[in-house]
Amino acid sequence: MSTVDEREIRAQQRVVAFFKAALGYAYLGDWKDRDGNSNVEETLLADWLSRQGHSDKIIAKVLFELGKAAALGGSKTLYDANREVYGLLRYGVRVQPDVGEQNVTVWLIDWADADHNDFGIAEEVTVDGENTKRPDLVLYVNGIAVGVLELKRSTVSVSEGIRQNLDNQKKAFIERFFTTVQLVMAGNDTEGLRYGVIETPEKYWLRWKEAEAHPVSGDNPLLRELSQLCGKERLLEVVHDFVVFDAGVKKICRHNQYFGVRAAQTRVQRREGGIIWHTLGARRPNEGVPDRASWLALNPTAGVPQRGPLSRHLRDGCPCKEENDDPTSTGGFRARCRVAARRTEQVCAFPAGYAGVGPALGRIVCAARIGGFAGTPGR
Repeated sequence: MSTVDEREIRAQQRVVAFFKAALGYAYLGDWKDRDGNSNVEETLLADWLSRQGHSDKIIAKVLFELGKAAALGGSKTLYDANREVYGLLRYGVRVQPDVGEQNVTVWLIDWADADHNDFGIAEEVTVDGENTKRPDLVLYVNGIAVGVLELKRSTVSVSEGIRQNLDNQKKAFIERFFTTVQLVMAGNDTEGLRYGVIETPEKYWLRWKEAEAHPVSGDNPLLRELSQLCGKERLLEVVHDFVVFDAGVKKICRHNQYFGVRAAQTRVQRREGGIIWHTLGARRPNEGVPDRASWLALNPTAGVPQRGPLSRHLRDGCPCKEENDDPTSTGGFRARCRVAARRTEQVCAFPAGYAGVGPALGRIVCAARIGGFAGTPGR
């Protein structure tokens, strides 16, 4: 075995040990030589469903519906299959126990209680396809593959892992394995973690930034970011609330969008309405969709206006406006505010009692002041 191979194996073993000891995942094994590896491990899923009190007949019907949703064929694309599977994961599987009986909803994941699910990690998962591939690590929830992680040694760029993930999603390789996958990741010990979803172009892969991390991760950027994104509760929350399928493109939140929504929800729970403001570029018109949809679903009275009217409101009322070189320039204001908040998007909230968009906005408080973003300096 070469020195390079040994370094990669040690790095992978370190990550597996972290998932087991720090994050509480069960170790499913080294599946390099295991036959029949799948994105839906039916035995594991059936066992979990049985423990939820479902009969064998119900379980068989659920497995059939999930398998049908995850199947590729004809004009059905990876995006189509992944979206269909996501619907079953998030909203449950509707099945009829028997002829003449009412349909029941069978949940594949317990979204309300993360510890009520079976989280597992398998390494060297050999998947047969038009060309056999072997993802380094696969994260399973109740036997369903929801995450794939490609690891590289510290001297190899994370970009190599990203490109490897993208190649694996091609029809010529193991495209079908990704029909259930919600989080695609690549990382090494020096650059940390990058994440995306299916078919995310390399330039749009993201890095999670957060001040707090599991203490066992120490100063290792890869372990820190894995603890922040793949902890049981966080993983389920991000998948459940911060994913959107938009006109043929699947999208997931950035860290600042996640923390912005969390800050906004806290204010709404105190009956202090608010706005999420996104500084969107012309080529990225829908970046705010995941958190916008989630927050509005929970709080239909909270307004999220278009950026034109909002920019004028913020220009007139935001406490950052004195930093703008040209107070009449909306574009200049946005650019200046991005610099002030380390180029993150902003969450702005209104005084108590305000829950909507109108002319009488009062004084606006920026995200930096309400602590909406980890690492954003206060004002």
